[in-house]
Amino acid sequence: MKAFIVALQFLTRFHLSNRVEVTVEDLGRSVGYFPLVGVVVGFFLAGISILAGEFMPTGFFAVLLILLEIVITGGLHCDGLMDTMDGIFSGRSPARMLEIMKDSRVGAYGVMGFGVFLLAKWSLLTELLRYEAAPALFMMPVLGRFAAATAICLFPYRRSEGLGKAFAEYAGPGTLCTALAWTLIFTVPFGWAGICCMAVAGGVALALARYVHGLLGGLTGDTYGFIIELTEVAVLIASLFAHPNISYTM
Repeated sequence: MKAFIVALQFLTRFHLSNRVEVTVEDLGRSVGYFPLVGVVVGFFLAGISILAGEFMPTGFFAVLLILLEIVITGGLHCDGLMDTMDGIFSGRSPARMLEIMKDSRVGAYGVMGFGVFLLAKWSLLTELLRYEAAPALFMMPVLGRFAAATAICLFPYRRSEGLGKAFAEYAGPGTLCTALAWTLIFTVPFGWAGICCMAVAGGVALALARYVHGLLGGLTGDTYGFIIELTEVAVLIASLFAHPNISYTM
């Protein structure tokens, strides 16, 4: 329970207790419960979709859903996405890329990347909302955080210090098994769509982590957010192709 609370308080704006003493070991163990934090986020997104989706224009409602997720997470992963975009597309040396990513200012690549990301997410949600978006909205944050857990457990941390270092150092194979178990519990019940989305999320997470690792020699806290956000977009794409009421022909 403590590991879940640590994960929830770090990844969202929800603070259940201010009296929890957190050690670096707790941070490592909390990685196994990242998908469960995604369940909390997905519960809100899917619930709002079921309750209010029929009464609003799809395009405007898609904006509200994106905004709701940003409010719940405090924009933590969006910040990581923009910082990573600024760094990896700068064309500089790995050391300089890390310096750029640590800069609090947002550069052109971060702005452009975030803009394209928002457009992609909005267009995918708009299309899903025409049919049945609740399953995708529920699985999206679960699988996004499973992707982060996968990256944390399987790839080294690049910086010599930082909060992400504790997550990486104390999250072992058992932590990844815990994350996988929670992910299976909350995706397999969706049948073929759930299995398809989980396979896509795992593949995208590994591909992105390997790509960033090749550029920087490891991952950072910012790149974890980068992986979460792009995996969520990939899950929405997979949900569209796996949706039983949507067919695509060449």
